[in-house]
Amino acid sequence: MRRFILTGTPSSRKTAIVRQLELDGFSVVEEAATDVIALEQARGVAEPWKHPSFIDTIAELQRQRQIRATRQTHELQFHDRSAICTAALAVYLGYPPSDALSRELARLDKEAVFQRRVFFIQNLGFIKPTESRRISFEDALRFELVHEETYRKYGFECVFIAPGRLCDRVDAIVRAVSGAHAH
Repeated sequence: MRRFILTGTPSSRKTAIVRQLELDGFSVVEEAATDVIALEQARGVAEPWKHPSFIDTIAELQRQRQIRATRQTHELQFHDRSAICTAALAVYLGYPPSDALSRELARLDKEAVFQRRVFFIQNLGFIKPTESRRISFEDALRFELVHEETYRKYGFECVFIAPGRLCDRVDAIVRAVSGAHAH
């Protein structure tokens, strides 16, 4: 199975792209951070990202979802973010890499879980705030840069998906995956 990561700045419409890929019949694995934030906020924690355990909680949920997804028999699988994104989030938030996150990053590398090409969904030029997305556009641009640097640090090639219509962005990803399979 070939597993590809989709990443990018908040509010880049990455989740819409993932939803469209799913509707098009591709196997997808959900993002963990947004779910962790929503759950913690439902428990009364207004800003869960301020707790050091936040990073490990995300990494563990990502690990569980990735392992569960290995049972699927699809040829292609798209992951909405990964532990590399969690490493970028830790850098952005100023947290040192935890032992749990470091172990997960080592596991992903050792097992060659993901293809080395990551689809980097570029920002749309604005941020649409939500309950779990409380970041300014300027901070999102810094976060985007940290993501790119982190993926490169871990040996990934960034395939940039430019802003545009949803169908064009999805088509660009599908064409790139088809081209990657031919090589």
